[in-house]
Amino acid sequence: MAASHSLFASSLKLTSNQLLHHYRCPLKRIVSISGGFSRSRIRVLPLYHKAHGLSTTSSAVATDSTDSTDSAVLADDKGLGEAPPEKIVLPTNESSERLLRIRHTCAHVMAMAVQKLFPDAKVTIGPWIENGFYYDFDMEPLTDKDLKRIKKEMDRIIGRNLPLIREEVSRDEAQRRIMAVNEPYKMEILDSIQEDPITIYHIGGEWWDLCAGPHVEYTGNINRKAVELESVAGAYWRGDEKKQMLQRIYGTAWENEEQLKAYLHFKEEAKRRDHRRLGQDLDLFSIQDEAGGGLVFWHPKGAIVRRIIEDSWKKIHIEHGYDLLYTPHVARADLWKTSGHLDFYRENMYSQITIEDELYQLRPMNCPYHILIYKRKLHSYRDFPIRVAELGTVYRYELSGSLHGLFRVRGFTQDDAHIFCLEDQIKDEIRGVLDLTEEILLQFGFSKYEVNLSTRPEKAVGADDIWEKATSALRDALDDKGWSYRIDEGGGAFYGPKIDLKIEDALGRKWQCSTIQANRLDLSFTKEVDFNLPQRFDITYVDSNSEKQRPIMIHRAVLGSLERFFGVLIEHYAGDFPLWLSPIQARVLPVTDTQLEYCNEVTNKLKANGIRAEVCHGERLPKLIRNSEKQRIPLMAVVGPKEVETQTVTVRSRFGGELGTMIVEDFISRTKSATENRTSF
Repeated sequence: MAASHSLFASSLKLTSNQLLHHYRCPLKRIVSISGGFSRSRIRVLPLYHKAHGLSTTSSAVATDSTDSTDSAVLADDKGLGEAPPEKIVLPTNESSERLLRIRHTCAHVMAMAVQKLFPDAKVTIGPWIENGFYYDFDMEPLTDKDLKRIKKEMDRIIGRNLPLIREEVSRDEAQRRIMAVNEPYKMEILDSIQEDPITIYHIGGEWWDLCAGPHVEYTGNINRKAVELESVAGAYWRGDEKKQMLQRIYGTAWENEEQLKAYLHFKEEAKRRDHRRLGQDLDLFSIQDEAGGGLVFWHPKGAIVRRIIEDSWKKIHIEHGYDLLYTPHVARADLWKTSGHLDFYRENMYSQITIEDELYQLRPMNCPYHILIYKRKLHSYRDFPIRVAELGTVYRYELSGSLHGLFRVRGFTQDDAHIFCLEDQIKDEIRGVLDLTEEILLQFGFSKYEVNLSTRPEKAVGADDIWEKATSALRDALDDKGWSYRIDEGGGAFYGPKIDLKIEDALGRKWQCSTIQANRLDLSFTKEVDFNLPQRFDITYVDSNSEKQRPIMIHRAVLGSLERFFGVLIEHYAGDFPLWLSPIQARVLPVTDTQLEYCNEVTNKLKANGIRAEVCHGERLPKLIRNSEKQRIPLMAVVGPKEVETQTVTVRSRFGGELGTMIVEDFISRTKSATENRTSF
C-alpha cells in the first residue's frame, strides 16, 4: 500500500525555509488561510441583547496564546427574548495541547484513510488549523459521497486504537523510503529540511509520515463522534498557480461531541450572517460579472449606510483637528518609482496606462499623494502637528481565486490619515489617534479590542535610539490610554513600530481594522528595503535654529477599508442595523389601499424631518409586515381607517413588538431623538 509524509505548514504558499521552520517548531500557531478574520472565541449567547443601543465603554485585551478563550454563537433571531442558552467554552489550539494533538493526528488518520480507499492518491502536507485540520492530495476530484466513505474509514482506524510511534532516521534512509513508495511531494519537502535527523510518525505498522509531531499516543484517544469532514477545495501546490492543482479536504475535530455541536452551531450562525448572502437579500451591494470580479457596486440602500459611515468619519476627524483631502486615482508612473512601489509592490499593481506618450498608474496606496501635498511648501516647526485624512479609493491586483465578497476586492476605499509631527509630539499624537479610534468604533457597536504593539524586526532600518524612542512613545500612549496589550516582538514594519487593533464582533470573531505606525523620515535606506517611505521624497521642515530637519510621520487607518468594514458591520448585526444606521428606518404600511394617500402624507412628513422612510403597499397587511421583517426594517407604522381619522399611526418595532398608537408628530420626535442619540426607539 502507499505511504505518505506530512510536514505541517500554515499554507501552500510556504517557502522551503518556512516549511523547515514549522517542521522544527511544531507548537507554533498556524492560522487558517480560508477566512478573512481571526476567530478565537465562540460563545453561546442570545441575539442582540443590545440590538439598538450601543455600548459607551470599550475594553482592550492582550492576546496570550496560553490562555483559554471562547467564541460566540448567537441564537437565530427567532429566539429573541428567550433566556440565553448555556455558555459553552471551546478550547483553542493555543489553550489545549490535547486538542492540537487530536487535530494533527486526525490529519494523519484522514491521509491514511484516503490512501486505503484511493491507493493512487499522492500526499503532500496536512496541518492542524484554527478549527480543525486539512490535508492536500494529488488525486482525482472528490465528491460528498467520497467524504462519507473517507470518514467511515477514519472511524475504523480510530476504533482500532493504533499506536502513534515516533522514529528518527537518517536523511538517506528517509529518501530511500520515500522513493520506495513513490511520493514526489514528500521528496520535495524532505529537500527543504536542512537539519538531521528526520522524524517519522507511524500509525501502527501500516502507514507512516514525515512529521515533527505532536500527536496523541493512540488513535483511540480521538473521539470519532467529535470529528467531521467539512468540505473539499482546490489548492495549488505551494500556492503557485503554475503548479499542480490538489484536492484539499477540510475537517474539524474537538475533544468531545458537545464542543463539536457548539462549533457547528457557530458555523451555521456565521453562515446565516454571511455578508455576501445578506448583501443580496437586503439589496445592499453586488459584484457584477459583466464588470469583473472584486469590483463593488453599492446599491441605494448600501450607499445610504456608506454615506452615514463617511459623514460620521469626517465629522469626528474635523473635530480632532484633521484637514480632509481628495486626491487623484492615477498618477504618473514616475511617482510610484520614487515611492518604491514599482520596485517592491509591482505584483499588487495593475498594468500601466499610456497617456500622450507618458505612463500612468492606478494608485495602490494613498501615502505618496499626502506626502506631495505636504511638500508643496516649506514648513516650520511651529506648523506641527499637521494632520491630513482622506477616504481614498485604491486599486490592487488580486487573483480571482482570492476574492471574497467585500473582504477581498480589487478596488476599495481606505480611511487613510497621516500626521506629520515633531519627536516630542509622538506620544500625544498617538494617544489622540487611540481616542479617535475608540470614538469611531464605539459608534458602530464595537467595544472590545485586541491590541498588539509590534516592535523592531530583525531586518530594519534606522538607529537603535530612534526605534526605542518611537516604540516608547507608542507604549506610553497605550499605557496612558489604559488599554492592555501584547508585545509582538519583531512584528513591526522594517521602517517603524506599530500598533495593530482587532475588533471583536457579535460572534467573538476578531477583525483587523486599525493600524498605527510611526515612521522616522531621516533614516538611511538601502535599495533593498527602501519601500514606500517618505524619505524618498526629501521631506523637511525648518527647526528653531533655522536648520532643515525631517519630521516624524504617523500613518494610521481606523476602519481599514469602507468595503471590508461594511462587510464586518453586516455580519456583526446580521443585517439588523440599529435604527440610526439602518438604510430604511421606517416603513409605512396601509391596511388597504384606501389609506394610501394618508400613508404618503405621513411618509413625506417623516422624510421632511430627515427620517429615512418609505411606503409599501399592494399586499395584505400580514404579508407587508412579514416582508418588512425580512428586510430588517426597524420601525413599521401601520395605518388603518382609525389612524386616518385620528391622524395617528400604530407603531410596531422589529425588536420591541407593538408600541401602540401615537400622533405622527410624536412618532417623528421619538424617531429623531433615537437617531440623534443612537439609542433604541
